Amino acid sequence: MNQENKDKLRHLSSGKGTNQVTVGSYNERLVLQLVREHGELSKAQATRATGLSANAISVIFRSLEADGLLLRGEPIRGKVGQPSTPLRINPDAHHYVSLKIGRRSMELAVVNFIGEVLATKERFFPFPTPDETFNFIKDELQAVLRSAKKTRKAISGMAVAMPFELWHWTDDFGAPVEEMAAWRDFDAARDLGNLVPWDVVVENDATAACRAEVVFGRHVEKHDWIYFYVGTFIGGGIVLNGRVFPGRRGNAGGFGPMRVPDQEGGNRLVDHASLVTLERAVAASSGNAYTLYEASGGWDMFEPLVSEWVVRAGRNIAHAIVSSLAVIDFEAVVIDGAMPADVRNRLVSEVVSQLRQMDLQGVLMPDVEAGKFGRQARIIGAAAALISAEYLI
Repeated sequence: MNQENKDKLRHLSSGKGTNQVTVGSYNERLVLQLVREHGELSKAQATRATGLSANAISVIFRSLEADGLLLRGEPIRGKVGQPSTPLRINPDAHHYVSLKIGRRSMELAVVNFIGEVLATKERFFPFPTPDETFNFIKDELQAVLRSAKKTRKAISGMAVAMPFELWHWTDDFGAPVEEMAAWRDFDAARDLGNLVPWDVVVENDATAACRAEVVFGRHVEKHDWIYFYVGTFIGGGIVLNGRVFPGRRGNAGGFGPMRVPDQEGGNRLVDHASLVTLERAVAASSGNAYTLYEASGGWDMFEPLVSEWVVRAGRNIAHAIVSSLAVIDFEAVVIDGAMPADVRNRLVSEVVSQLRQMDLQGVLMPDVEAGKFGRQARIIGAAAALISAEYLI
């Protein structure tokens, strides 16, 4: 998006459209966002939702359809007047290459315009390095594209979701300081841009996971909410007025350092509500801690350690929620993570149980629910970052 359009978007209201021709790009983004949020939308519904004239909506719908961004649905008959034809997002309008760099794994995927993962490849390791990243892309990119049945020319862009300042907190997940220091000189947009034929966009991995929920997760009724993502470390995101708020440096919602009540193990949220704490418990029981990330059949084999961790993590996430509510009156909390769906659901239930036992004087109990994407939240969120920049308000 050019600077002129950025300036226009910065000064326009987010709630209603305008019939001025000079901001057609804003109106098209508004309509696209509404269609995405509701699944499908008729011209009459879009007219009511935006305040634009019926003629303006017709022009926008024709333009978006001609550009391949929207598809016509089946006409809805049985009402007075002409049948209404809803439009929906075209999944094949764009395809993106997404890369997730994590502290225990990397994942490369092709994601379509509605957040579906068409092909993916993941590699696990004790800790990541820039060289490992380069080798992973060189080894797997063509295979992933082939699996998705896409050529390089069919890809609209590439996005990377990764923790910022990976060289920090090495002691917390057992990584060698010397090798992790190589990340200081690594610029993902620049260095990976030299390796692939597309421009590369970079976003904090937890913020990207939050963005996946905002763009693809159906949270139309929510305005201000917080998002926790439990990975090797815990992070998250903040949503204000229905939009991801990344913060000045892109780290808003980095809940790991948030202080929780003093207890054995530390007084930071990351000390208790991260998977690295479960890793340590598994390792102490003579298990292979890294199989947590590779286990496809669930985590029953790690009981009772998982149950103990769920209680510990749930209690401390609840404390973090109360602290967050004291700053902004968030109406809801969404919790997701790199774990089986049943474990995530147990964690959500534990957080709710802990909140109900806490002193909530001065704050209101928020709605708490599970996220939609689990392990794939960050890889889908990388594509969502590109879609947000180009096609959403």
